[in-house]
This record gives sequence, structure tokens and C-alpha cells, in this order.
Amino acid sequence: MSQDTNQRKSPPPIFFIVALGLIAFGGYKFLPGLFASKSLDISTSTPTPTSGASPSGASPSGAIASRISLGNQILLTSQTTAAKQAGVQAFAKGDYQAAVQNFQKSLQQNRNDPETIIYLNNARSSNGSSLKIAVSVPIGTNPNIAQEILRGVAQAQDEVNNSGGINQVKVQVEIVNDDNNPEVVREVAKTLTKDPSILAVIGHNASNASVEAAPIYQQEKLVMVTPTSFANNLSGFGSYIFRTIPNISVMAAPLAEYAVKTGKTNIAICYDSQAPDNISFKDEFVAALTAAGGKLVPTVCDFSLPSFNPDKALADAVSKGAQGLMLAPHIDRIDRAISLARINRGKLPLYGSTTLYTFQTVKDGQKDVDGLVLPVPWHPETNPGSRFPENARQRWGGIVNWRTATSFDATQAVIAGLRQSTTREGLQQALRNASFSTRGSSEDVKFLPTGDRAGKPILVQVKQGGSTGYNFVPLR
Repeated sequence: MSQDTNQRKSPPPIFFIVALGLIAFGGYKFLPGLFASKSLDISTSTPTPTSGASPSGASPSGAIASRISLGNQILLTSQTTAAKQAGVQAFAKGDYQAAVQNFQKSLQQNRNDPETIIYLNNARSSNGSSLKIAVSVPIGTNPNIAQEILRGVAQAQDEVNNSGGINQVKVQVEIVNDDNNPEVVREVAKTLTKDPSILAVIGHNASNASVEAAPIYQQEKLVMVTPTSFANNLSGFGSYIFRTIPNISVMAAPLAEYAVKTGKTNIAICYDSQAPDNISFKDEFVAALTAAGGKLVPTVCDFSLPSFNPDKALADAVSKGAQGLMLAPHIDRIDRAISLARINRGKLPLYGSTTLYTFQTVKDGQKDVDGLVLPVPWHPETNPGSRFPENARQRWGGIVNWRTATSFDATQAVIAGLRQSTTREGLQQALRNASFSTRGSSEDVKFLPTGDRAGKPILVQVKQGGSTGYNFVPLR
């Protein structure tokens, strides 16, 4: 009797087959999504409107949201005041009048804060229609470079909004922190292209970041104007990709010619193999050096290697007859170039890529970088007829450098294009037009068919003077 009862309670074999099949199907269907949601910190989800976003736009959710702000959070934490904190809290709640008052108060305490200028302009225009662009900079890894770029963007935004906007519509700027990290940059580019209210992107900074983002912007048809990336493979990349610095061959040639002209024909090079812009600079410098009658001294000197040793690098260059040393580091590894200059102690004349024009170079390098010569696309002392240097001095309380100028120019180009059309495609067509031209920080901004800026560089040299004890001055 009991045996019969047990048999009746036991399900038939087909039950187990079906149950196992359902479990397997459920695992196949849902587990990948579960694991994906716990993957990289930079993952994103479909953007949804939140407070702080313009009415027509969308704000990202997930971890990427902590990297993007229209005014609802502070990204540049080194420039925080109590008033600025109150301002972003008010902005996030949609209380734009209180946000304006607090941002103004913060600027009275700290005028040299481009993030607050941008947020102030955004708050002033949040109750009406606006045209929105984005700027992507390495706030987390290189806040000084990020601020240099943001100052140019903020100054252009401030000028256009204070003069009535674009056809009476104000410009909003969304700030993004990409850390110059290619993985983060990919997610940033995907997020920005999905937001239909973003009409253009100013950025990115390092060429490895711009090279990573460019295919996404090109495919999704969103204009990218980089003010600082000079890698060769960005030239002619696509019809939506622009930059407001000249082609790197134009930048590198005068430096090589100067070295040979001053009798330094045998040059050793230390560069960064993980920095596409400085690989390009090295290649163009070598080509120009050879054409001018100079010679490359073959050495193994790579700033990107964990085993980089400045003592060995210098000893190798000197033993092989080098008469000069050209340094081309990644923007986030300038300290390694400075360490090599410190070991050099003036033995060999120093030449550098455009990347080395930073406050860090003269502040940390001091007498060890005295005499360093490098090319830049802009310098305030060589543009006496331009109002930009003085306007910038009054705005920021000091002299700005070429990154601020080319970022101003990139924003000015986008503003001029938006005056012709306020669609992504219309903006691209305006910038691609052979007759396009707009006022820049010195010369007018014009683009070649490759998307490069039409222009020429200036050679500068580190000399004693300035607030840090040393400064970059035009080479006369």
C-alpha cells in the first residue's frame, strides 16, 4: 500500500526534463543581463530626463551620470565654495534663480573658476529655450589642463549669451569629465550622441581620447571639434571631425629647422608610445629634421614604459653623440619629461612637443627646463591686434595659454555654425563650407578639407621671469 502511494507522488520523468529546460532557458535569457549590469563603472543605461537637464534633452543614469553636469553637481572639486555647492543644489532642484544668486556669490570669492561661469550661464537660460553643446575634459586626471580648456569655452559662452545669444537663444554647455581614459571616452561619446539636444562636442583633450571618440561621433553624425588633439590620424578622419589647431606637420617642421639652423644637427628623441599625438609629432619632427640636413640619434627612450629610467636615457643619448634632446610626453606623463630635464642639467639643449606648454612644466622644471624650445599655435604676445588676450586677462585675472585660446576658437566656430543652422547636420554643413570663417582668439577660424585648422605655429622658449620664476616667451 505504501509503495503504491510513493509511486503516485513521484512525478513522471518528463516533468524533470521540462523543468531543467525551463531553468536552462531562464539562465540563458537573464543571467547575462544581470552580470552586465554589474560590469564596468562607466556603463550606461538609456538616458532619461532628470532635474538639471534642459527640457528637450536627456540626462544619463547610472555611473556615467556622475561624470556629466549641466549645473546640478560639481565636477571640478578643487574649485569648490559653499556658495557654489548651494548653487548646484538649487540647480538640481530646478530653483534656477537661487542657483544664479549662489553662482554669482561664488564667483565673487573665486573669479578664476570656469565651471561656475558655465553653470551660471546655464542657470540663467534654463527657464527658456536654449541651444546645448558639450565639452569633454580630463577633470579627474588633469584638472589644470581641464580648466585651461573650460576657460576658453566659458569665455565664448559668456560673450555670446551676454550679447543676446544665437538669434536670441542662449547657449548652454554640458561639462563632461572623461579623464582622458579611452574606455570612459567611449561611453561618454555614446551617451552624448544619444542626447538629441546636444548639437556639438568640444573635445576631447589627449589624442588617444579623441581617436577613441571620433568614430562614434562620425557614425552618429555629431560634430566634434577638438581644440588640443594633434595626432595625424585625426586629419581627414571624417566629415564631422574638426580641430582648431594646425596639422602636426606644420607644427613640428619649424622646430626641427630651428635646431639645425642653430647648429644642433644630431638630435635624440624621448617620446611616449602610448600618446598618438606625440607619436605623430615625433614622426613629423624626424622627417623635417632629415629634410633640413639633421640626423636622428637612435636611442630607446619611451616615457610610457614602467621601466623608464632618465639616467640611462640621457647617458645613452650622450654616448651616441646627441647634440640636443627632443621631448614628446603624454599630457598625463609630463613629470617624466621633467625628470629627464632635471638629470640633463643643461648639458643638451632641449626641444619639446606642443604638449609641454603647461604650467606644470615651468613650475616643476624651473632652471632645468630653461631654454626649452617648442611650437605652439597661439601666444598672447604675438597678437597685439586681438582683444582676446586682454578680455581673458580681465575675466580670469591672469594670462591664459594656447589651450584656452584654441578652446575659445572651437566654441566660436560652433557658435558661428549654429547661427546658420541649429541642427546637427546643418552645423556640420556650415563648418564644412569652404567659405566658412569666424573671428577667433587671433586669426580667423577656418577649416581645411581635412578638418584641420588653417594656420601656422609660433616657437616659444622657456625664460626666467613670470610668477613661477620661469615663463614661455616667443622666440625672437
